[in-house]
Amino acid sequence: MNRRAPKRQPVRHALAQLHWALSPWRLVREQPPVDGARLLIGAPHTSNRDFVLMLAIAWDARLPVRWLGKRELFQGPLGWVMHRLGGIPVDRDDPAGLVDRVIALVRDDPRAAIVVTPDGTRRSTQWRSGFYRIALEAGLPVTLGFVDATTRTTGLGPTISLTGDVPADMDRIRAFYADKAGVRPELRTEPRLADEAGLAARLRAERAQRER
Repeated sequence: MNRRAPKRQPVRHALAQLHWALSPWRLVREQPPVDGARLLIGAPHTSNRDFVLMLAIAWDARLPVRWLGKRELFQGPLGWVMHRLGGIPVDRDDPAGLVDRVIALVRDDPRAAIVVTPDGTRRSTQWRSGFYRIALEAGLPVTLGFVDATTRTTGLGPTISLTGDVPADMDRIRAFYADKAGVRPELRTEPRLADEAGLAARLRAERAQRER
């Protein structure tokens, strides 16, 4: 396994320090800091400002952050910038390929923090299940990142391990985000998957099929 040495990221860290010194938002740092690769949820995702906050949170913590974004973001003149900022273009027609890419990324960088926004577009009515599948199949813990306009706080909450019991795991996630409003509270999406019990059954069946 190719294990990279942790990077200090002095320039990005300095930019993050400046951001938080000037920002009206208060940063909640991870306590205690978690080491190792993980999936990092960014929610509630209600504004384009979330992207800047995400980078400032990750750069403050010196995390080797990568983030999943729709492939259209990587087209045109800004595509190079998005890649440099850690972006990974997502082909929604190839979910299995995405899982393989994430697993390869984690093997290459054992500290990678891979950011996902499960509530997707700000017109969503529920969360997408892709984050759950990726974390479970890649064996990654999930860190609950948050933005809360009510308290003007943003940062990293607890890190949890998924069990495959989707309703129970989502209940834990819902409990954490219950009082988190996002930058624009009126656009907040409830952390709920389309068919949590059905997804749990499908995941069990897929696992049993692979083990045969």
